[in-house]
Amino acid sequence: MKEFVEYIVKSVVDNPDQVRVEEVEGSRTTVYELHVAQGDLGKVIGKGGQTAKAIRTIMAAAAARQGKRAVLEILE
Repeated sequence: MKEFVEYIVKSVVDNPDQVRVEEVEGSRTTVYELHVAQGDLGKVIGKGGQTAKAIRTIMAAAAARQGKRAVLEILE
């Protein structure tokens, strides 16, 4: 899942080399901390939060198939 998030985010930002995803795995929940360059935060969130919402929805569906929960934190 980590690679999937990196792939999607790198395709929408201006500084793909500064995209970093850290994975913190728990017993039932995995937290993904997405770090982007200062100017790219708006692109990752998208107009009205639609881009971030789409990424979170896809992650939640994939995690649910594995019986887990995924949380995406977007950090600048």
